[in-house]
Amino acid sequence: MKRYLVFALVGPFVGGFLLLLTTTYQSGYWTEAHLGEVGKLIVVFFKTLQYSYLFGFLPSLMIGAIDDILLHVRRVGPLLRMLLVGLLAFVLAAFTYGSRGADSGAVQFILYGLVGFVPAVLSSWLVHHYVEEPRPATAAS
Repeated sequence: MKRYLVFALVGPFVGGFLLLLTTTYQSGYWTEAHLGEVGKLIVVFFKTLQYSYLFGFLPSLMIGAIDDILLHVRRVGPLLRMLLVGLLAFVLAAFTYGSRGADSGAVQFILYGLVGFVPAVLSSWLVHHYVEEPRPATAAS
């Protein structure tokens, strides 16, 4: 249960911040902004944090469930599990948030993919290091 709590708390927080950074970059905000604009970005992040949790709660729990399933596969070690969970979250976020119009491209695909990859890998790493994981049962010979 702690695994899902970590994914539910960390995923929307980090993913929401990365989504805000990605959308501000895609809009061209940072070409005209100076260092003083970072304060406005932080204010917007905390004002919209409730929506990050509203819309990011279930996807984070789904990624946590996949992490939990991969935990019980004996051949999948912790690093491979983090990578697989991150890659799946990368693809899902890139196709969910990225557009397929004239402005789409590799940069947009990668930036929106990182919105899913970073929180998934970070959550999986936190779970691996700070939550007790049950050992897979060994078959009796």
